[in-house]
Amino acid sequence: MTETPSPSGPAPSGGPSGPEVIEIRLRDLSQLFDSLDPSPFAEQDLDPRVALYIVESFQELSSKSVSRIVLHLDQIPAGSDAAKTVETAVHDHFARQAQRFERELRSLLRRGLVSLMIGVAFLAAVFVIEEQIVRVLGQARLAPLLTQGLLIVGWVAMWRPLEIFLYDWWPILGRRRLRQRLSALPVWLEVSHATEP
Repeated sequence: MTETPSPSGPAPSGGPSGPEVIEIRLRDLSQLFDSLDPSPFAEQDLDPRVALYIVESFQELSSKSVSRIVLHLDQIPAGSDAAKTVETAVHDHFARQAQRFERELRSLLRRGLVSLMIGVAFLAAVFVIEEQIVRVLGQARLAPLLTQGLLIVGWVAMWRPLEIFLYDWWPILGRRRLRQRLSALPVWLEVSHATEP
């Protein structure tokens, strides 16, 4: 039975004027990685809980002053390349996430552009139809109801592209930038001297 990793203290450390550090304590290095990922060790995704802890810690801290990620382990694996392998794995994980958000952003903007073209075309058609209604019905009481109704429908058709270009794209851009910054942070391995119950 595989034990579910549970990132625990030390909590993110550092002062308002000094460098901030994201610290994670794990009993075993294998807890850092997603046990369901069949990729080779160095290419595995991080365990979702560990990755979420790193992201949330980075957001909570003054992100501009975060200097490194420190993994506290009961025992560091033998071999001089262990630290480098872990750093590469962490960097690659967040770089892949940044690329995923980049693709999501591009897809959203393409969808927004198509929606905008459809909305503009529909709005133009609404104006043409409105002119025809005014020409046919003139001052009839039904004319304002139809023309105002069509105008409302036309502007509602513009709602989705405007939502994309005004609101939807920048949160994705922020998530991409955050992962890009995490993919460049140094990662240190240290032996944990704390004992846990």
